Amino acid sequence: QLQLVESGGGLVQPGGSLTLSCAASGFTLDSYAMSWFRQAPGKEREGVSCISRNGVWVNYVESVKGRFTISRDNAKNTVFLKMNGLKPEDAAVYYCAAGRRPKGAWCSYSGMDTWGKGTLVTVSS
Repeated sequence: QLQLVESGGGLVQPGGSLTLSCAASGFTLDSYAMSWFRQAPGKEREGVSCISRNGVWVNYVESVKGRFTISRDNAKNTVFLKMNGLKPEDAAVYYCAAGRRPKGAWCSYSGMDTWGKGTLVTVSS
């Protein structure tokens, strides 16, 4: 069974940092581009960051550029999202998702095949 499990969420003060992890089981991530999404209460889900199969291509939504860093360790079947300088508006449930892609392809936020159940990030003083 294909499964993604997020971890690392929690309560952090504004300006603080968290690192989210997304561990895959039942399949190997090296054939998949990976994305992080978030959804805050009352808002639509938005793509936050994505990374290509080999990690060469990355993308960030404008609001997190310079603060968030996506990375992956295919040997450990895990993707990470390091979040620095957290703001109250970053508070949301964060989801990771996997989308099968051809070798060398860019990453994107569409065509995700498998989703995790999310991890809650709360930013508050």
